[in-house]
This record gives sequence, C-alpha cells and structure tokens, in this order.
Amino acid sequence: MSKPVITKEVIQFLNRLKQNNNREWFTEHKKEFKSIEADVKGFYHSLMEELNSHDEIEKLKMFRIYRDVRFSKDKTPYQHHFAGSFSRSGARLRGGYYLRIRPGNESFMACGFWQPEKEDLLRIRKELELDVTVFNKIINEKSFKNAWGELKGEELKTAPKGFDKEHPNIDFIRKKGYIFTHEFSDKEVVAEGFFEDVSNRFRAIRPFFNFMSDILTTNLNGESLLD
Repeated sequence: MSKPVITKEVIQFLNRLKQNNNREWFTEHKKEFKSIEADVKGFYHSLMEELNSHDEIEKLKMFRIYRDVRFSKDKTPYQHHFAGSFSRSGARLRGGYYLRIRPGNESFMACGFWQPEKEDLLRIRKELELDVTVFNKIINEKSFKNAWGELKGEELKTAPKGFDKEHPNIDFIRKKGYIFTHEFSDKEVVAEGFFEDVSNRFRAIRPFFNFMSDILTTNLNGESLLD
C-alpha cells in the first residue's frame, strides 16, 4: 500500500491563496479549498496512525485556515499554510509533535516543549542543574543529531532567579523552551518519501521524550508524582 502524499496541487493552491489573501477570492475558490483540505487532513490522520504504532497519541488538532486578526497589524484573513499538532496521551507522556505545510520552502516539523508551564520549566531546570550527562548523551547521539540537529528554544540572557549564572550547565538552564525543528523545501514536501521522512524523524525524538517525561513525572529524589 502506497504512503500518503502531499500533492503539488496543495502547494500551488497555498501559493495562490498567499497572492490573493482576501475573502472574495477565497469564497470563489472555497470548493477547491475544501477538496484540498480533505486530502491534507487525510495525510495528518494517517500520520497519527503511524505515530500510534510506536507512541500513544491522544488527539490530533488541525489549525484553522482563518486568522484571528483582532490584535494583529496583518489583516489578511487566511493562513497560507496547513498545520497540525499531535498530543501524547496521559500525564505520564510529555511532549508534542507539530507539522506545518507552507509554500516558499517554509514547511517544518517540530517536537519538544515550546512554552512549558512554570512548574514544569523549574523542574527541568533543577534536573539539568544537577546533571546533564544523560541529556547530553541523548541529544548528541549520531542518529538523533542527523534527524534533528541542535536543541533550540528561547532563552534568558542571564541565569533564572535562584540559579548560579556561572553554573557549568547554564546554557541549558537558562532556556525557556526545549525544542527541535527540521525544515523542508517544497520539493521535499511533495516527494513520495515525505511521509516516511516525517514519520522517521518523529520516531527518532522518542529518547528525548522518554527522558523528559521521566523528569516531569518524578521529584528530584526520583519519586513518582503520579501516585
């Protein structure tokens, strides 16, 4: 059975939407949009099934094409991309998956902890203050590095309150998020192997998710917080 694909028609439609981002054009092409949207949703649902073969996914959230322009200087009414996130199941499984399809070589996938809750962020920082040996080993393992590259995420200019700015692990401690991203060209998105590439990269993140989930479900003594 062939793998799902993102067709050239998807990229072409989104390019046209970008050039004609107004309600009149969109209304005129609404039927075409609905057909393309259905195909893209099928791709994302197939990806969720694939994720469930090695993880536990609670839900898929597809983001709406309509923009909220109330507080934005950009008043164009529509997104010119498709995007969806996959949430892992239950309190013991932390982290999330994200994929965006946008023309102009602006498609990307992401995994990790973008804006952790205050308590979770403190728990992660405390763990990394104690020891980064396992953390470093995971994110620098060759196959992981090939799939995801460098750790990203916003960071403070100095140490968080209560942490030593001279601490040897301060580069990790001052981060406000812990994420990995990978970008795709339009050519890569419409290639036959795109689905498999995305799936394999999502699979490769699991050691990182497992480690972070262990941290966020235990206290500093290693005692479970889920009991």
